[in-house]
Amino acid sequence: MEGPASPARIPRALPYYVAFSQLLGLIVVAMTGAWLGMYRGGIAWESALQFNVHPLCMIIGLVFLQGDALLVYRVFRNEAKRTTKVLHGLLHVFAFVIALVGLVAVFEHHRKKGYADLYSLHSWCGILVFALFFAQWLVGFSFFLFPGASFSLRSRYRPQHVFFGAAIFLLSVATALLGLKEALLFELGTKYSMFEPEGVLANVLGLLLATFATVILYILTRADWKRPLQAEEQALSMDFKTLTEGDSPSSQ
Repeated sequence: MEGPASPARIPRALPYYVAFSQLLGLIVVAMTGAWLGMYRGGIAWESALQFNVHPLCMIIGLVFLQGDALLVYRVFRNEAKRTTKVLHGLLHVFAFVIALVGLVAVFEHHRKKGYADLYSLHSWCGILVFALFFAQWLVGFSFFLFPGASFSLRSRYRPQHVFFGAAIFLLSVATALLGLKEALLFELGTKYSMFEPEGVLANVLGLLLATFATVILYILTRADWKRPLQAEEQALSMDFKTLTEGDSPSSQ
């Protein structure tokens, strides 16, 4: 009788990279709040400061939490697959809700001020990212959490799900960088080229955003850091391979 499977070994460098990514992410969120507090008057919903809710929510939701959601399958290597799926999905739900608040804030601010909507490259990219993020979550829920999807269908869709998850995350970071640059140009104008303190702080924030995305992407693309298949997953995979190759156990 076989004993319980031993826990999967954690790669030596993985915890350090994950910890570094979390430190970077928290610094990005804190620095975004500091930028808004020091140079934009802070955050409030029922005032002219409502716009400031937008960048903070987008950084927390579509950058920090989305990045963490992508790391779930690298960090939780020995937990039940369904538990990991639920956590992955819940983090995306939290990210979606927070981003939705940020989206409502900017449209409400524009409406109150009489500003035009959706004319800039940043706004076009933002709507695209938000729509793709929602579609990715909806399709992922239908395939991986909803009980109706077959194992063969999940196996065929999984590579696309992984690719688009990483692509949407990178698009989110790129859109945040576009928005940061746009906000600086609107507020500082020609003074931006004179190394104004706000501009320097925002430039550092932009570099940290890019570094955070790079570290997350590096963790995701290390093949030897992927979550190993558990016993029940290996059994399902072998059964699927047998069916698709037209073999059967009795023919071996």
